[in-house]
Amino acid sequence: MSHENNSMPEENLWIENHPFAELRVGASASIQRTLTKADIVLFAKVSGDVNPAHVDAAYAKTTRFGEIIAHGMLGGALISMVLGTEFPGPGTIYVSQNLRFLRPVHPGDTLTVSVTVASLDTEHHRAVLDTRCVDQNGEVVIDGQAEVVPPKEKLRIQRAELPDVLLADKNLRYGQLLAAAQQYKPMRMAVVHPCSRDALEGAVQAAQLGLIEAVLVGPAEKIRALAAEHQLDIGALPMVDVPHSHAAAQKAVAMAQSGEVHALMKGSLHTDELMSEVVAPANGLRTARRISHIFVLDVPRYGKPLLVTDAAINIEPDFEAKADIVRNAIDLAHALGIGRPKVAILSAVETVNPKMRSSMDAAALCKMVDRGQIVGGVLDGPLAFDNAISAFAAGIKGIHSEVAGDADILVVPNLEAGNMLAKQLEYLADAQAAGVVLGAKVPIVLTSRADSAHSRVASCAVALLAHHHAAKA
Repeated sequence: MSHENNSMPEENLWIENHPFAELRVGASASIQRTLTKADIVLFAKVSGDVNPAHVDAAYAKTTRFGEIIAHGMLGGALISMVLGTEFPGPGTIYVSQNLRFLRPVHPGDTLTVSVTVASLDTEHHRAVLDTRCVDQNGEVVIDGQAEVVPPKEKLRIQRAELPDVLLADKNLRYGQLLAAAQQYKPMRMAVVHPCSRDALEGAVQAAQLGLIEAVLVGPAEKIRALAAEHQLDIGALPMVDVPHSHAAAQKAVAMAQSGEVHALMKGSLHTDELMSEVVAPANGLRTARRISHIFVLDVPRYGKPLLVTDAAINIEPDFEAKADIVRNAIDLAHALGIGRPKVAILSAVETVNPKMRSSMDAAALCKMVDRGQIVGGVLDGPLAFDNAISAFAAGIKGIHSEVAGDADILVVPNLEAGNMLAKQLEYLADAQAAGVVLGAKVPIVLTSRADSAHSRVASCAVALLAHHHAAKA
């Protein structure tokens, strides 16, 4: 009695047990299971056993096994699965189990998990079964015995459908982003009014990772007290002492204007306070390009990074502003290594409606690509959100384009729509977010005051890539 358990065939929708009266010494059952890294991570998550030998590839390389190995009790859980669902099956009560772990099990190993009746105790209604896991090479990796109380009555029960489990590696794309940015020399960045723990910690971590040369601009005494309170080492970081947040914004922008720093990072001051200095007509950092903000989001259910713009600067952008918003986003996509970004211009519908300005703007922006007025990416719009990111939704609507269902960039109609979209993805879809402002003379890391140090570090990596891409252009 054997079957492959990785993908359930249609004929195996039922679980049928083997009551005590049916059991015979020597009778057995087995299943096969190929263990994946996801299995190991999920077991670690459920059990809380995050021994680095099981979940940390770098550490595992230093062990005698040379790579990640599965938890021993993951094999034990597979034995339990056979006893509970196959043989004897539903109604079985576990009494005891002993196990010997003989060989390591690695991701990709295929285990044959078998149970065999060794003895039957009719008086006490007990059964002892030999339990064994054998790998694809025929090597026994786990051996032991289980004592159970088999079921008395015959049962046939429909197999339960379990919900899908989404395992998102939150550090994968983050690590890839850092690796890409760390190819370059760190840039000198003014950290404006870092007077909260996350703001200061983000700057310290980004400096330690070699992304930035941080210059702390703000009230020196307050910053030092904050660093001491949270045990953050800022001794090597230069500091420009100014009395308050508004003075910090003025000074940081002046430093960027003079070339003393090559980027800015918002600390714990209001966005308006910093950006009013950035866009000041006389001494600001404006260029011929409209300034805009781009969220870089790692959404677990989406197969690649997703850029959303503009969600923080332009409240109700006109058509010319939208053209620059698209150009800035394409430039950032190139900096992130996306050679030909797919840009979805969002509206509430996917058809052009003269009464809906966002749909008209989308159509015109796409025509600008045809005329060479926007270059470097492929545009489509108007597209509703669903058919911009879902090939299934696009197919249902009969939309066929390179962009539909596979967008790299989502251009929203206005700030309200963009801000709500980005925050929904972050808080409801567990997206990791970085944010940067382009179109000024220097990139500006513009995060929410509620954003973590992790988000600020990722934003610094994005800004560093944008800075070096602009320098090459």
